[in-house]
Amino acid sequence: MKLNVKRTLIIVVGIVILYAAYIAISILTLPSVSELANRRHNRVIQVKDWKGNYHPFTVGPRNRYWTPSASIPPEMKWAVIVAEDAGFYKHEGIDVKAIKNAIRHDLEKKSFARGASTITQQVAKNLYLTREKTITRKVKEIILAKRMEEELTKGRIIELYLNVVELGPMVYGIGHGAQYYFGKPAAALTPRECAFLAAMLPGPRVAYNPYKNLARVLKRSDRILRLLRGKGVLSEEEYRQALAEAPNVGGMQKRVDDSISKEAVLANLSSATVPQLAPPEKGGEAAPPAAEPVPAAPAGGEPTVEKGEGNRGDSPGGEQKR
Repeated sequence: MKLNVKRTLIIVVGIVILYAAYIAISILTLPSVSELANRRHNRVIQVKDWKGNYHPFTVGPRNRYWTPSASIPPEMKWAVIVAEDAGFYKHEGIDVKAIKNAIRHDLEKKSFARGASTITQQVAKNLYLTREKTITRKVKEIILAKRMEEELTKGRIIELYLNVVELGPMVYGIGHGAQYYFGKPAAALTPRECAFLAAMLPGPRVAYNPYKNLARVLKRSDRILRLLRGKGVLSEEEYRQALAEAPNVGGMQKRVDDSISKEAVLANLSSATVPQLAPPEKGGEAAPPAAEPVPAAPAGGEPTVEKGEGNRGDSPGGEQKR
């Protein structure tokens, strides 16, 4: 009996040592993130359509829908921050408290259902990693996120994040999303439209698909607008105007259905179509509202938004879970 226990212990220790060595080697072979600091840099990643097929997608100014930081409305940036990563301007790539809560939740559920990824971690995952839900990938994601926080500004990280998020059938990035849903460039989005797009992020395919669950998307966007008001991003008058505005996304259900059923339409609508364009003009990053660069939380604590299957999770190609 003692011999069997000893053998089992040796085997377990051996497996742990081998796995630790594997993780160490994986970390040593991670790519450099310093190239991302160059705003003219382009890289090609793979994104998934709604039929499960992968397509090349260019991250950078060669993408026809690429929207530089200076052209993204502050309301759009703050909408995703308050909804997805309220501590974005405070943390250094990871949210320790959220990770602890996620570990506790996953142990209770005996699954990897909750990822607790920050916006920085999502950028790292989308640009460099696979979608597998493993401890190894999570470790890589954390390491890359920490490196990004050292090499890049917060504004650059938000710029990258908003240019790769999924917002529809082969609609990736805020530039394509603004054109697809509202027929305008991202720079022209109203606060309501910004909140509307941010509200879709947890699950643009089903849970927060505006053609299937418009009322749910509007309800979540109302919550996001309330958070923007509480943060001081919107004045009381701007908040009231935004609440009164009804996003005009009618008449597009056929496009969504066709995008799912016809590969040709999918290719034509895809933001992965990348003609050669000149890099955007040099310019500074659009900063948070000047009067309040990093707005303090409203009195009474940090307000919350319905999180559902959040975009802070581990499946950016589908309905996503934290």
